[in-house]
Formats: sequence, C-alpha cells, structure tokens
Amino acid sequence: MSIRVLALPVLAAALTLSACATAPGPGAGFNAASTAFNAADFDWSARAGTASIQGRVAYRREGQVFDCTGSVALTPDTPYTRARFMTLYGSTTQAAIPEAVVRARTVPDPNADYRSFVRSQTCQNGSFQFDGLPDGSWFLITPVSAGGDRIVLMRRVETRAGRVANITL
Repeated sequence: MSIRVLALPVLAAALTLSACATAPGPGAGFNAASTAFNAADFDWSARAGTASIQGRVAYRREGQVFDCTGSVALTPDTPYTRARFMTLYGSTTQAAIPEAVVRARTVPDPNADYRSFVRSQTCQNGSFQFDGLPDGSWFLITPVSAGGDRIVLMRRVETRAGRVANITL
C-alpha cells in the first residue's frame, strides 16, 4: 500500500475535526490571516457591558514596594495588540519590564492609532476600577516606581457579564 493511500484517511479525519472547531470570541485568539492593525477588530471593546475590573498594585521587588506613577490603561486584546505586546513585553499573559526596555523595542506599524479604544483610569492609593465593560480579553498596563527607574506592569484579564474581576498587579 502506498503512503498516499494511507495519508488520505488521516487527512480526511483532520479536515472533519477542524470543521467542528468553535470560533474564538472577542480577544480570544489570533486571526491567523493577519496581525496588522484593523479598527474592526476593536469594535467589540467599544460596546457597553456589565463586567468590571477592580484592581490594585502590590508590586514588590528586592524588598522595595512600588507605587503607581500614572494611569492604568485597559487595552482590548486583538490580533494587533497581542502581537504588539508580545514584542514589547515578551509575553501576552503578564510582565514586569523596565520602562526604558519597553520604549527601546520596535513594533511593526508603530503609527497605528488604537488609542480611541484604550480605556484609562487613575490609580489612587494603589487601586483602580473599570466598570461597564463588555465580555472579552484585555491588557492592563501601568507604570510603577520605587523612587528609581519605572517598571511597566502588564497583565491580561478576561471579563464576563455581571462579574467583577479582582486583579492584583
């Protein structure tokens, strides 16, 4: 029996199984076709929702306590932002990277303007909150400092209708 004859049933089974796969929801994964900026990929994040994120910053390193030194940004997880954050932070789940390192890294399409989709809150006394969020995946980003060079904290978070995600950075 030739290898081609044996390969046909395997190929048929693989195609059948792939047809049964469910499509990912907003922010759940890459659009394999492209990680280029596409404003339509962000549309889901502009909707109103009933989810919330309550967060606090409790970052410590080498015995030092770090405080928020700016706003907390909430960026929608899209194929574009996922690829961008992988380059900037070396991860799409969580990271703590010196700000100078993040700023020195180069991303494709650096002029893509997705700022209108980014939500921002002030970090007060180490706490922040985002309300009225739709279901999806997001990236929380905030700079912190212990008096020296700033560190940028990043963490991916999921929101679900009617639920509060309690996050500690």
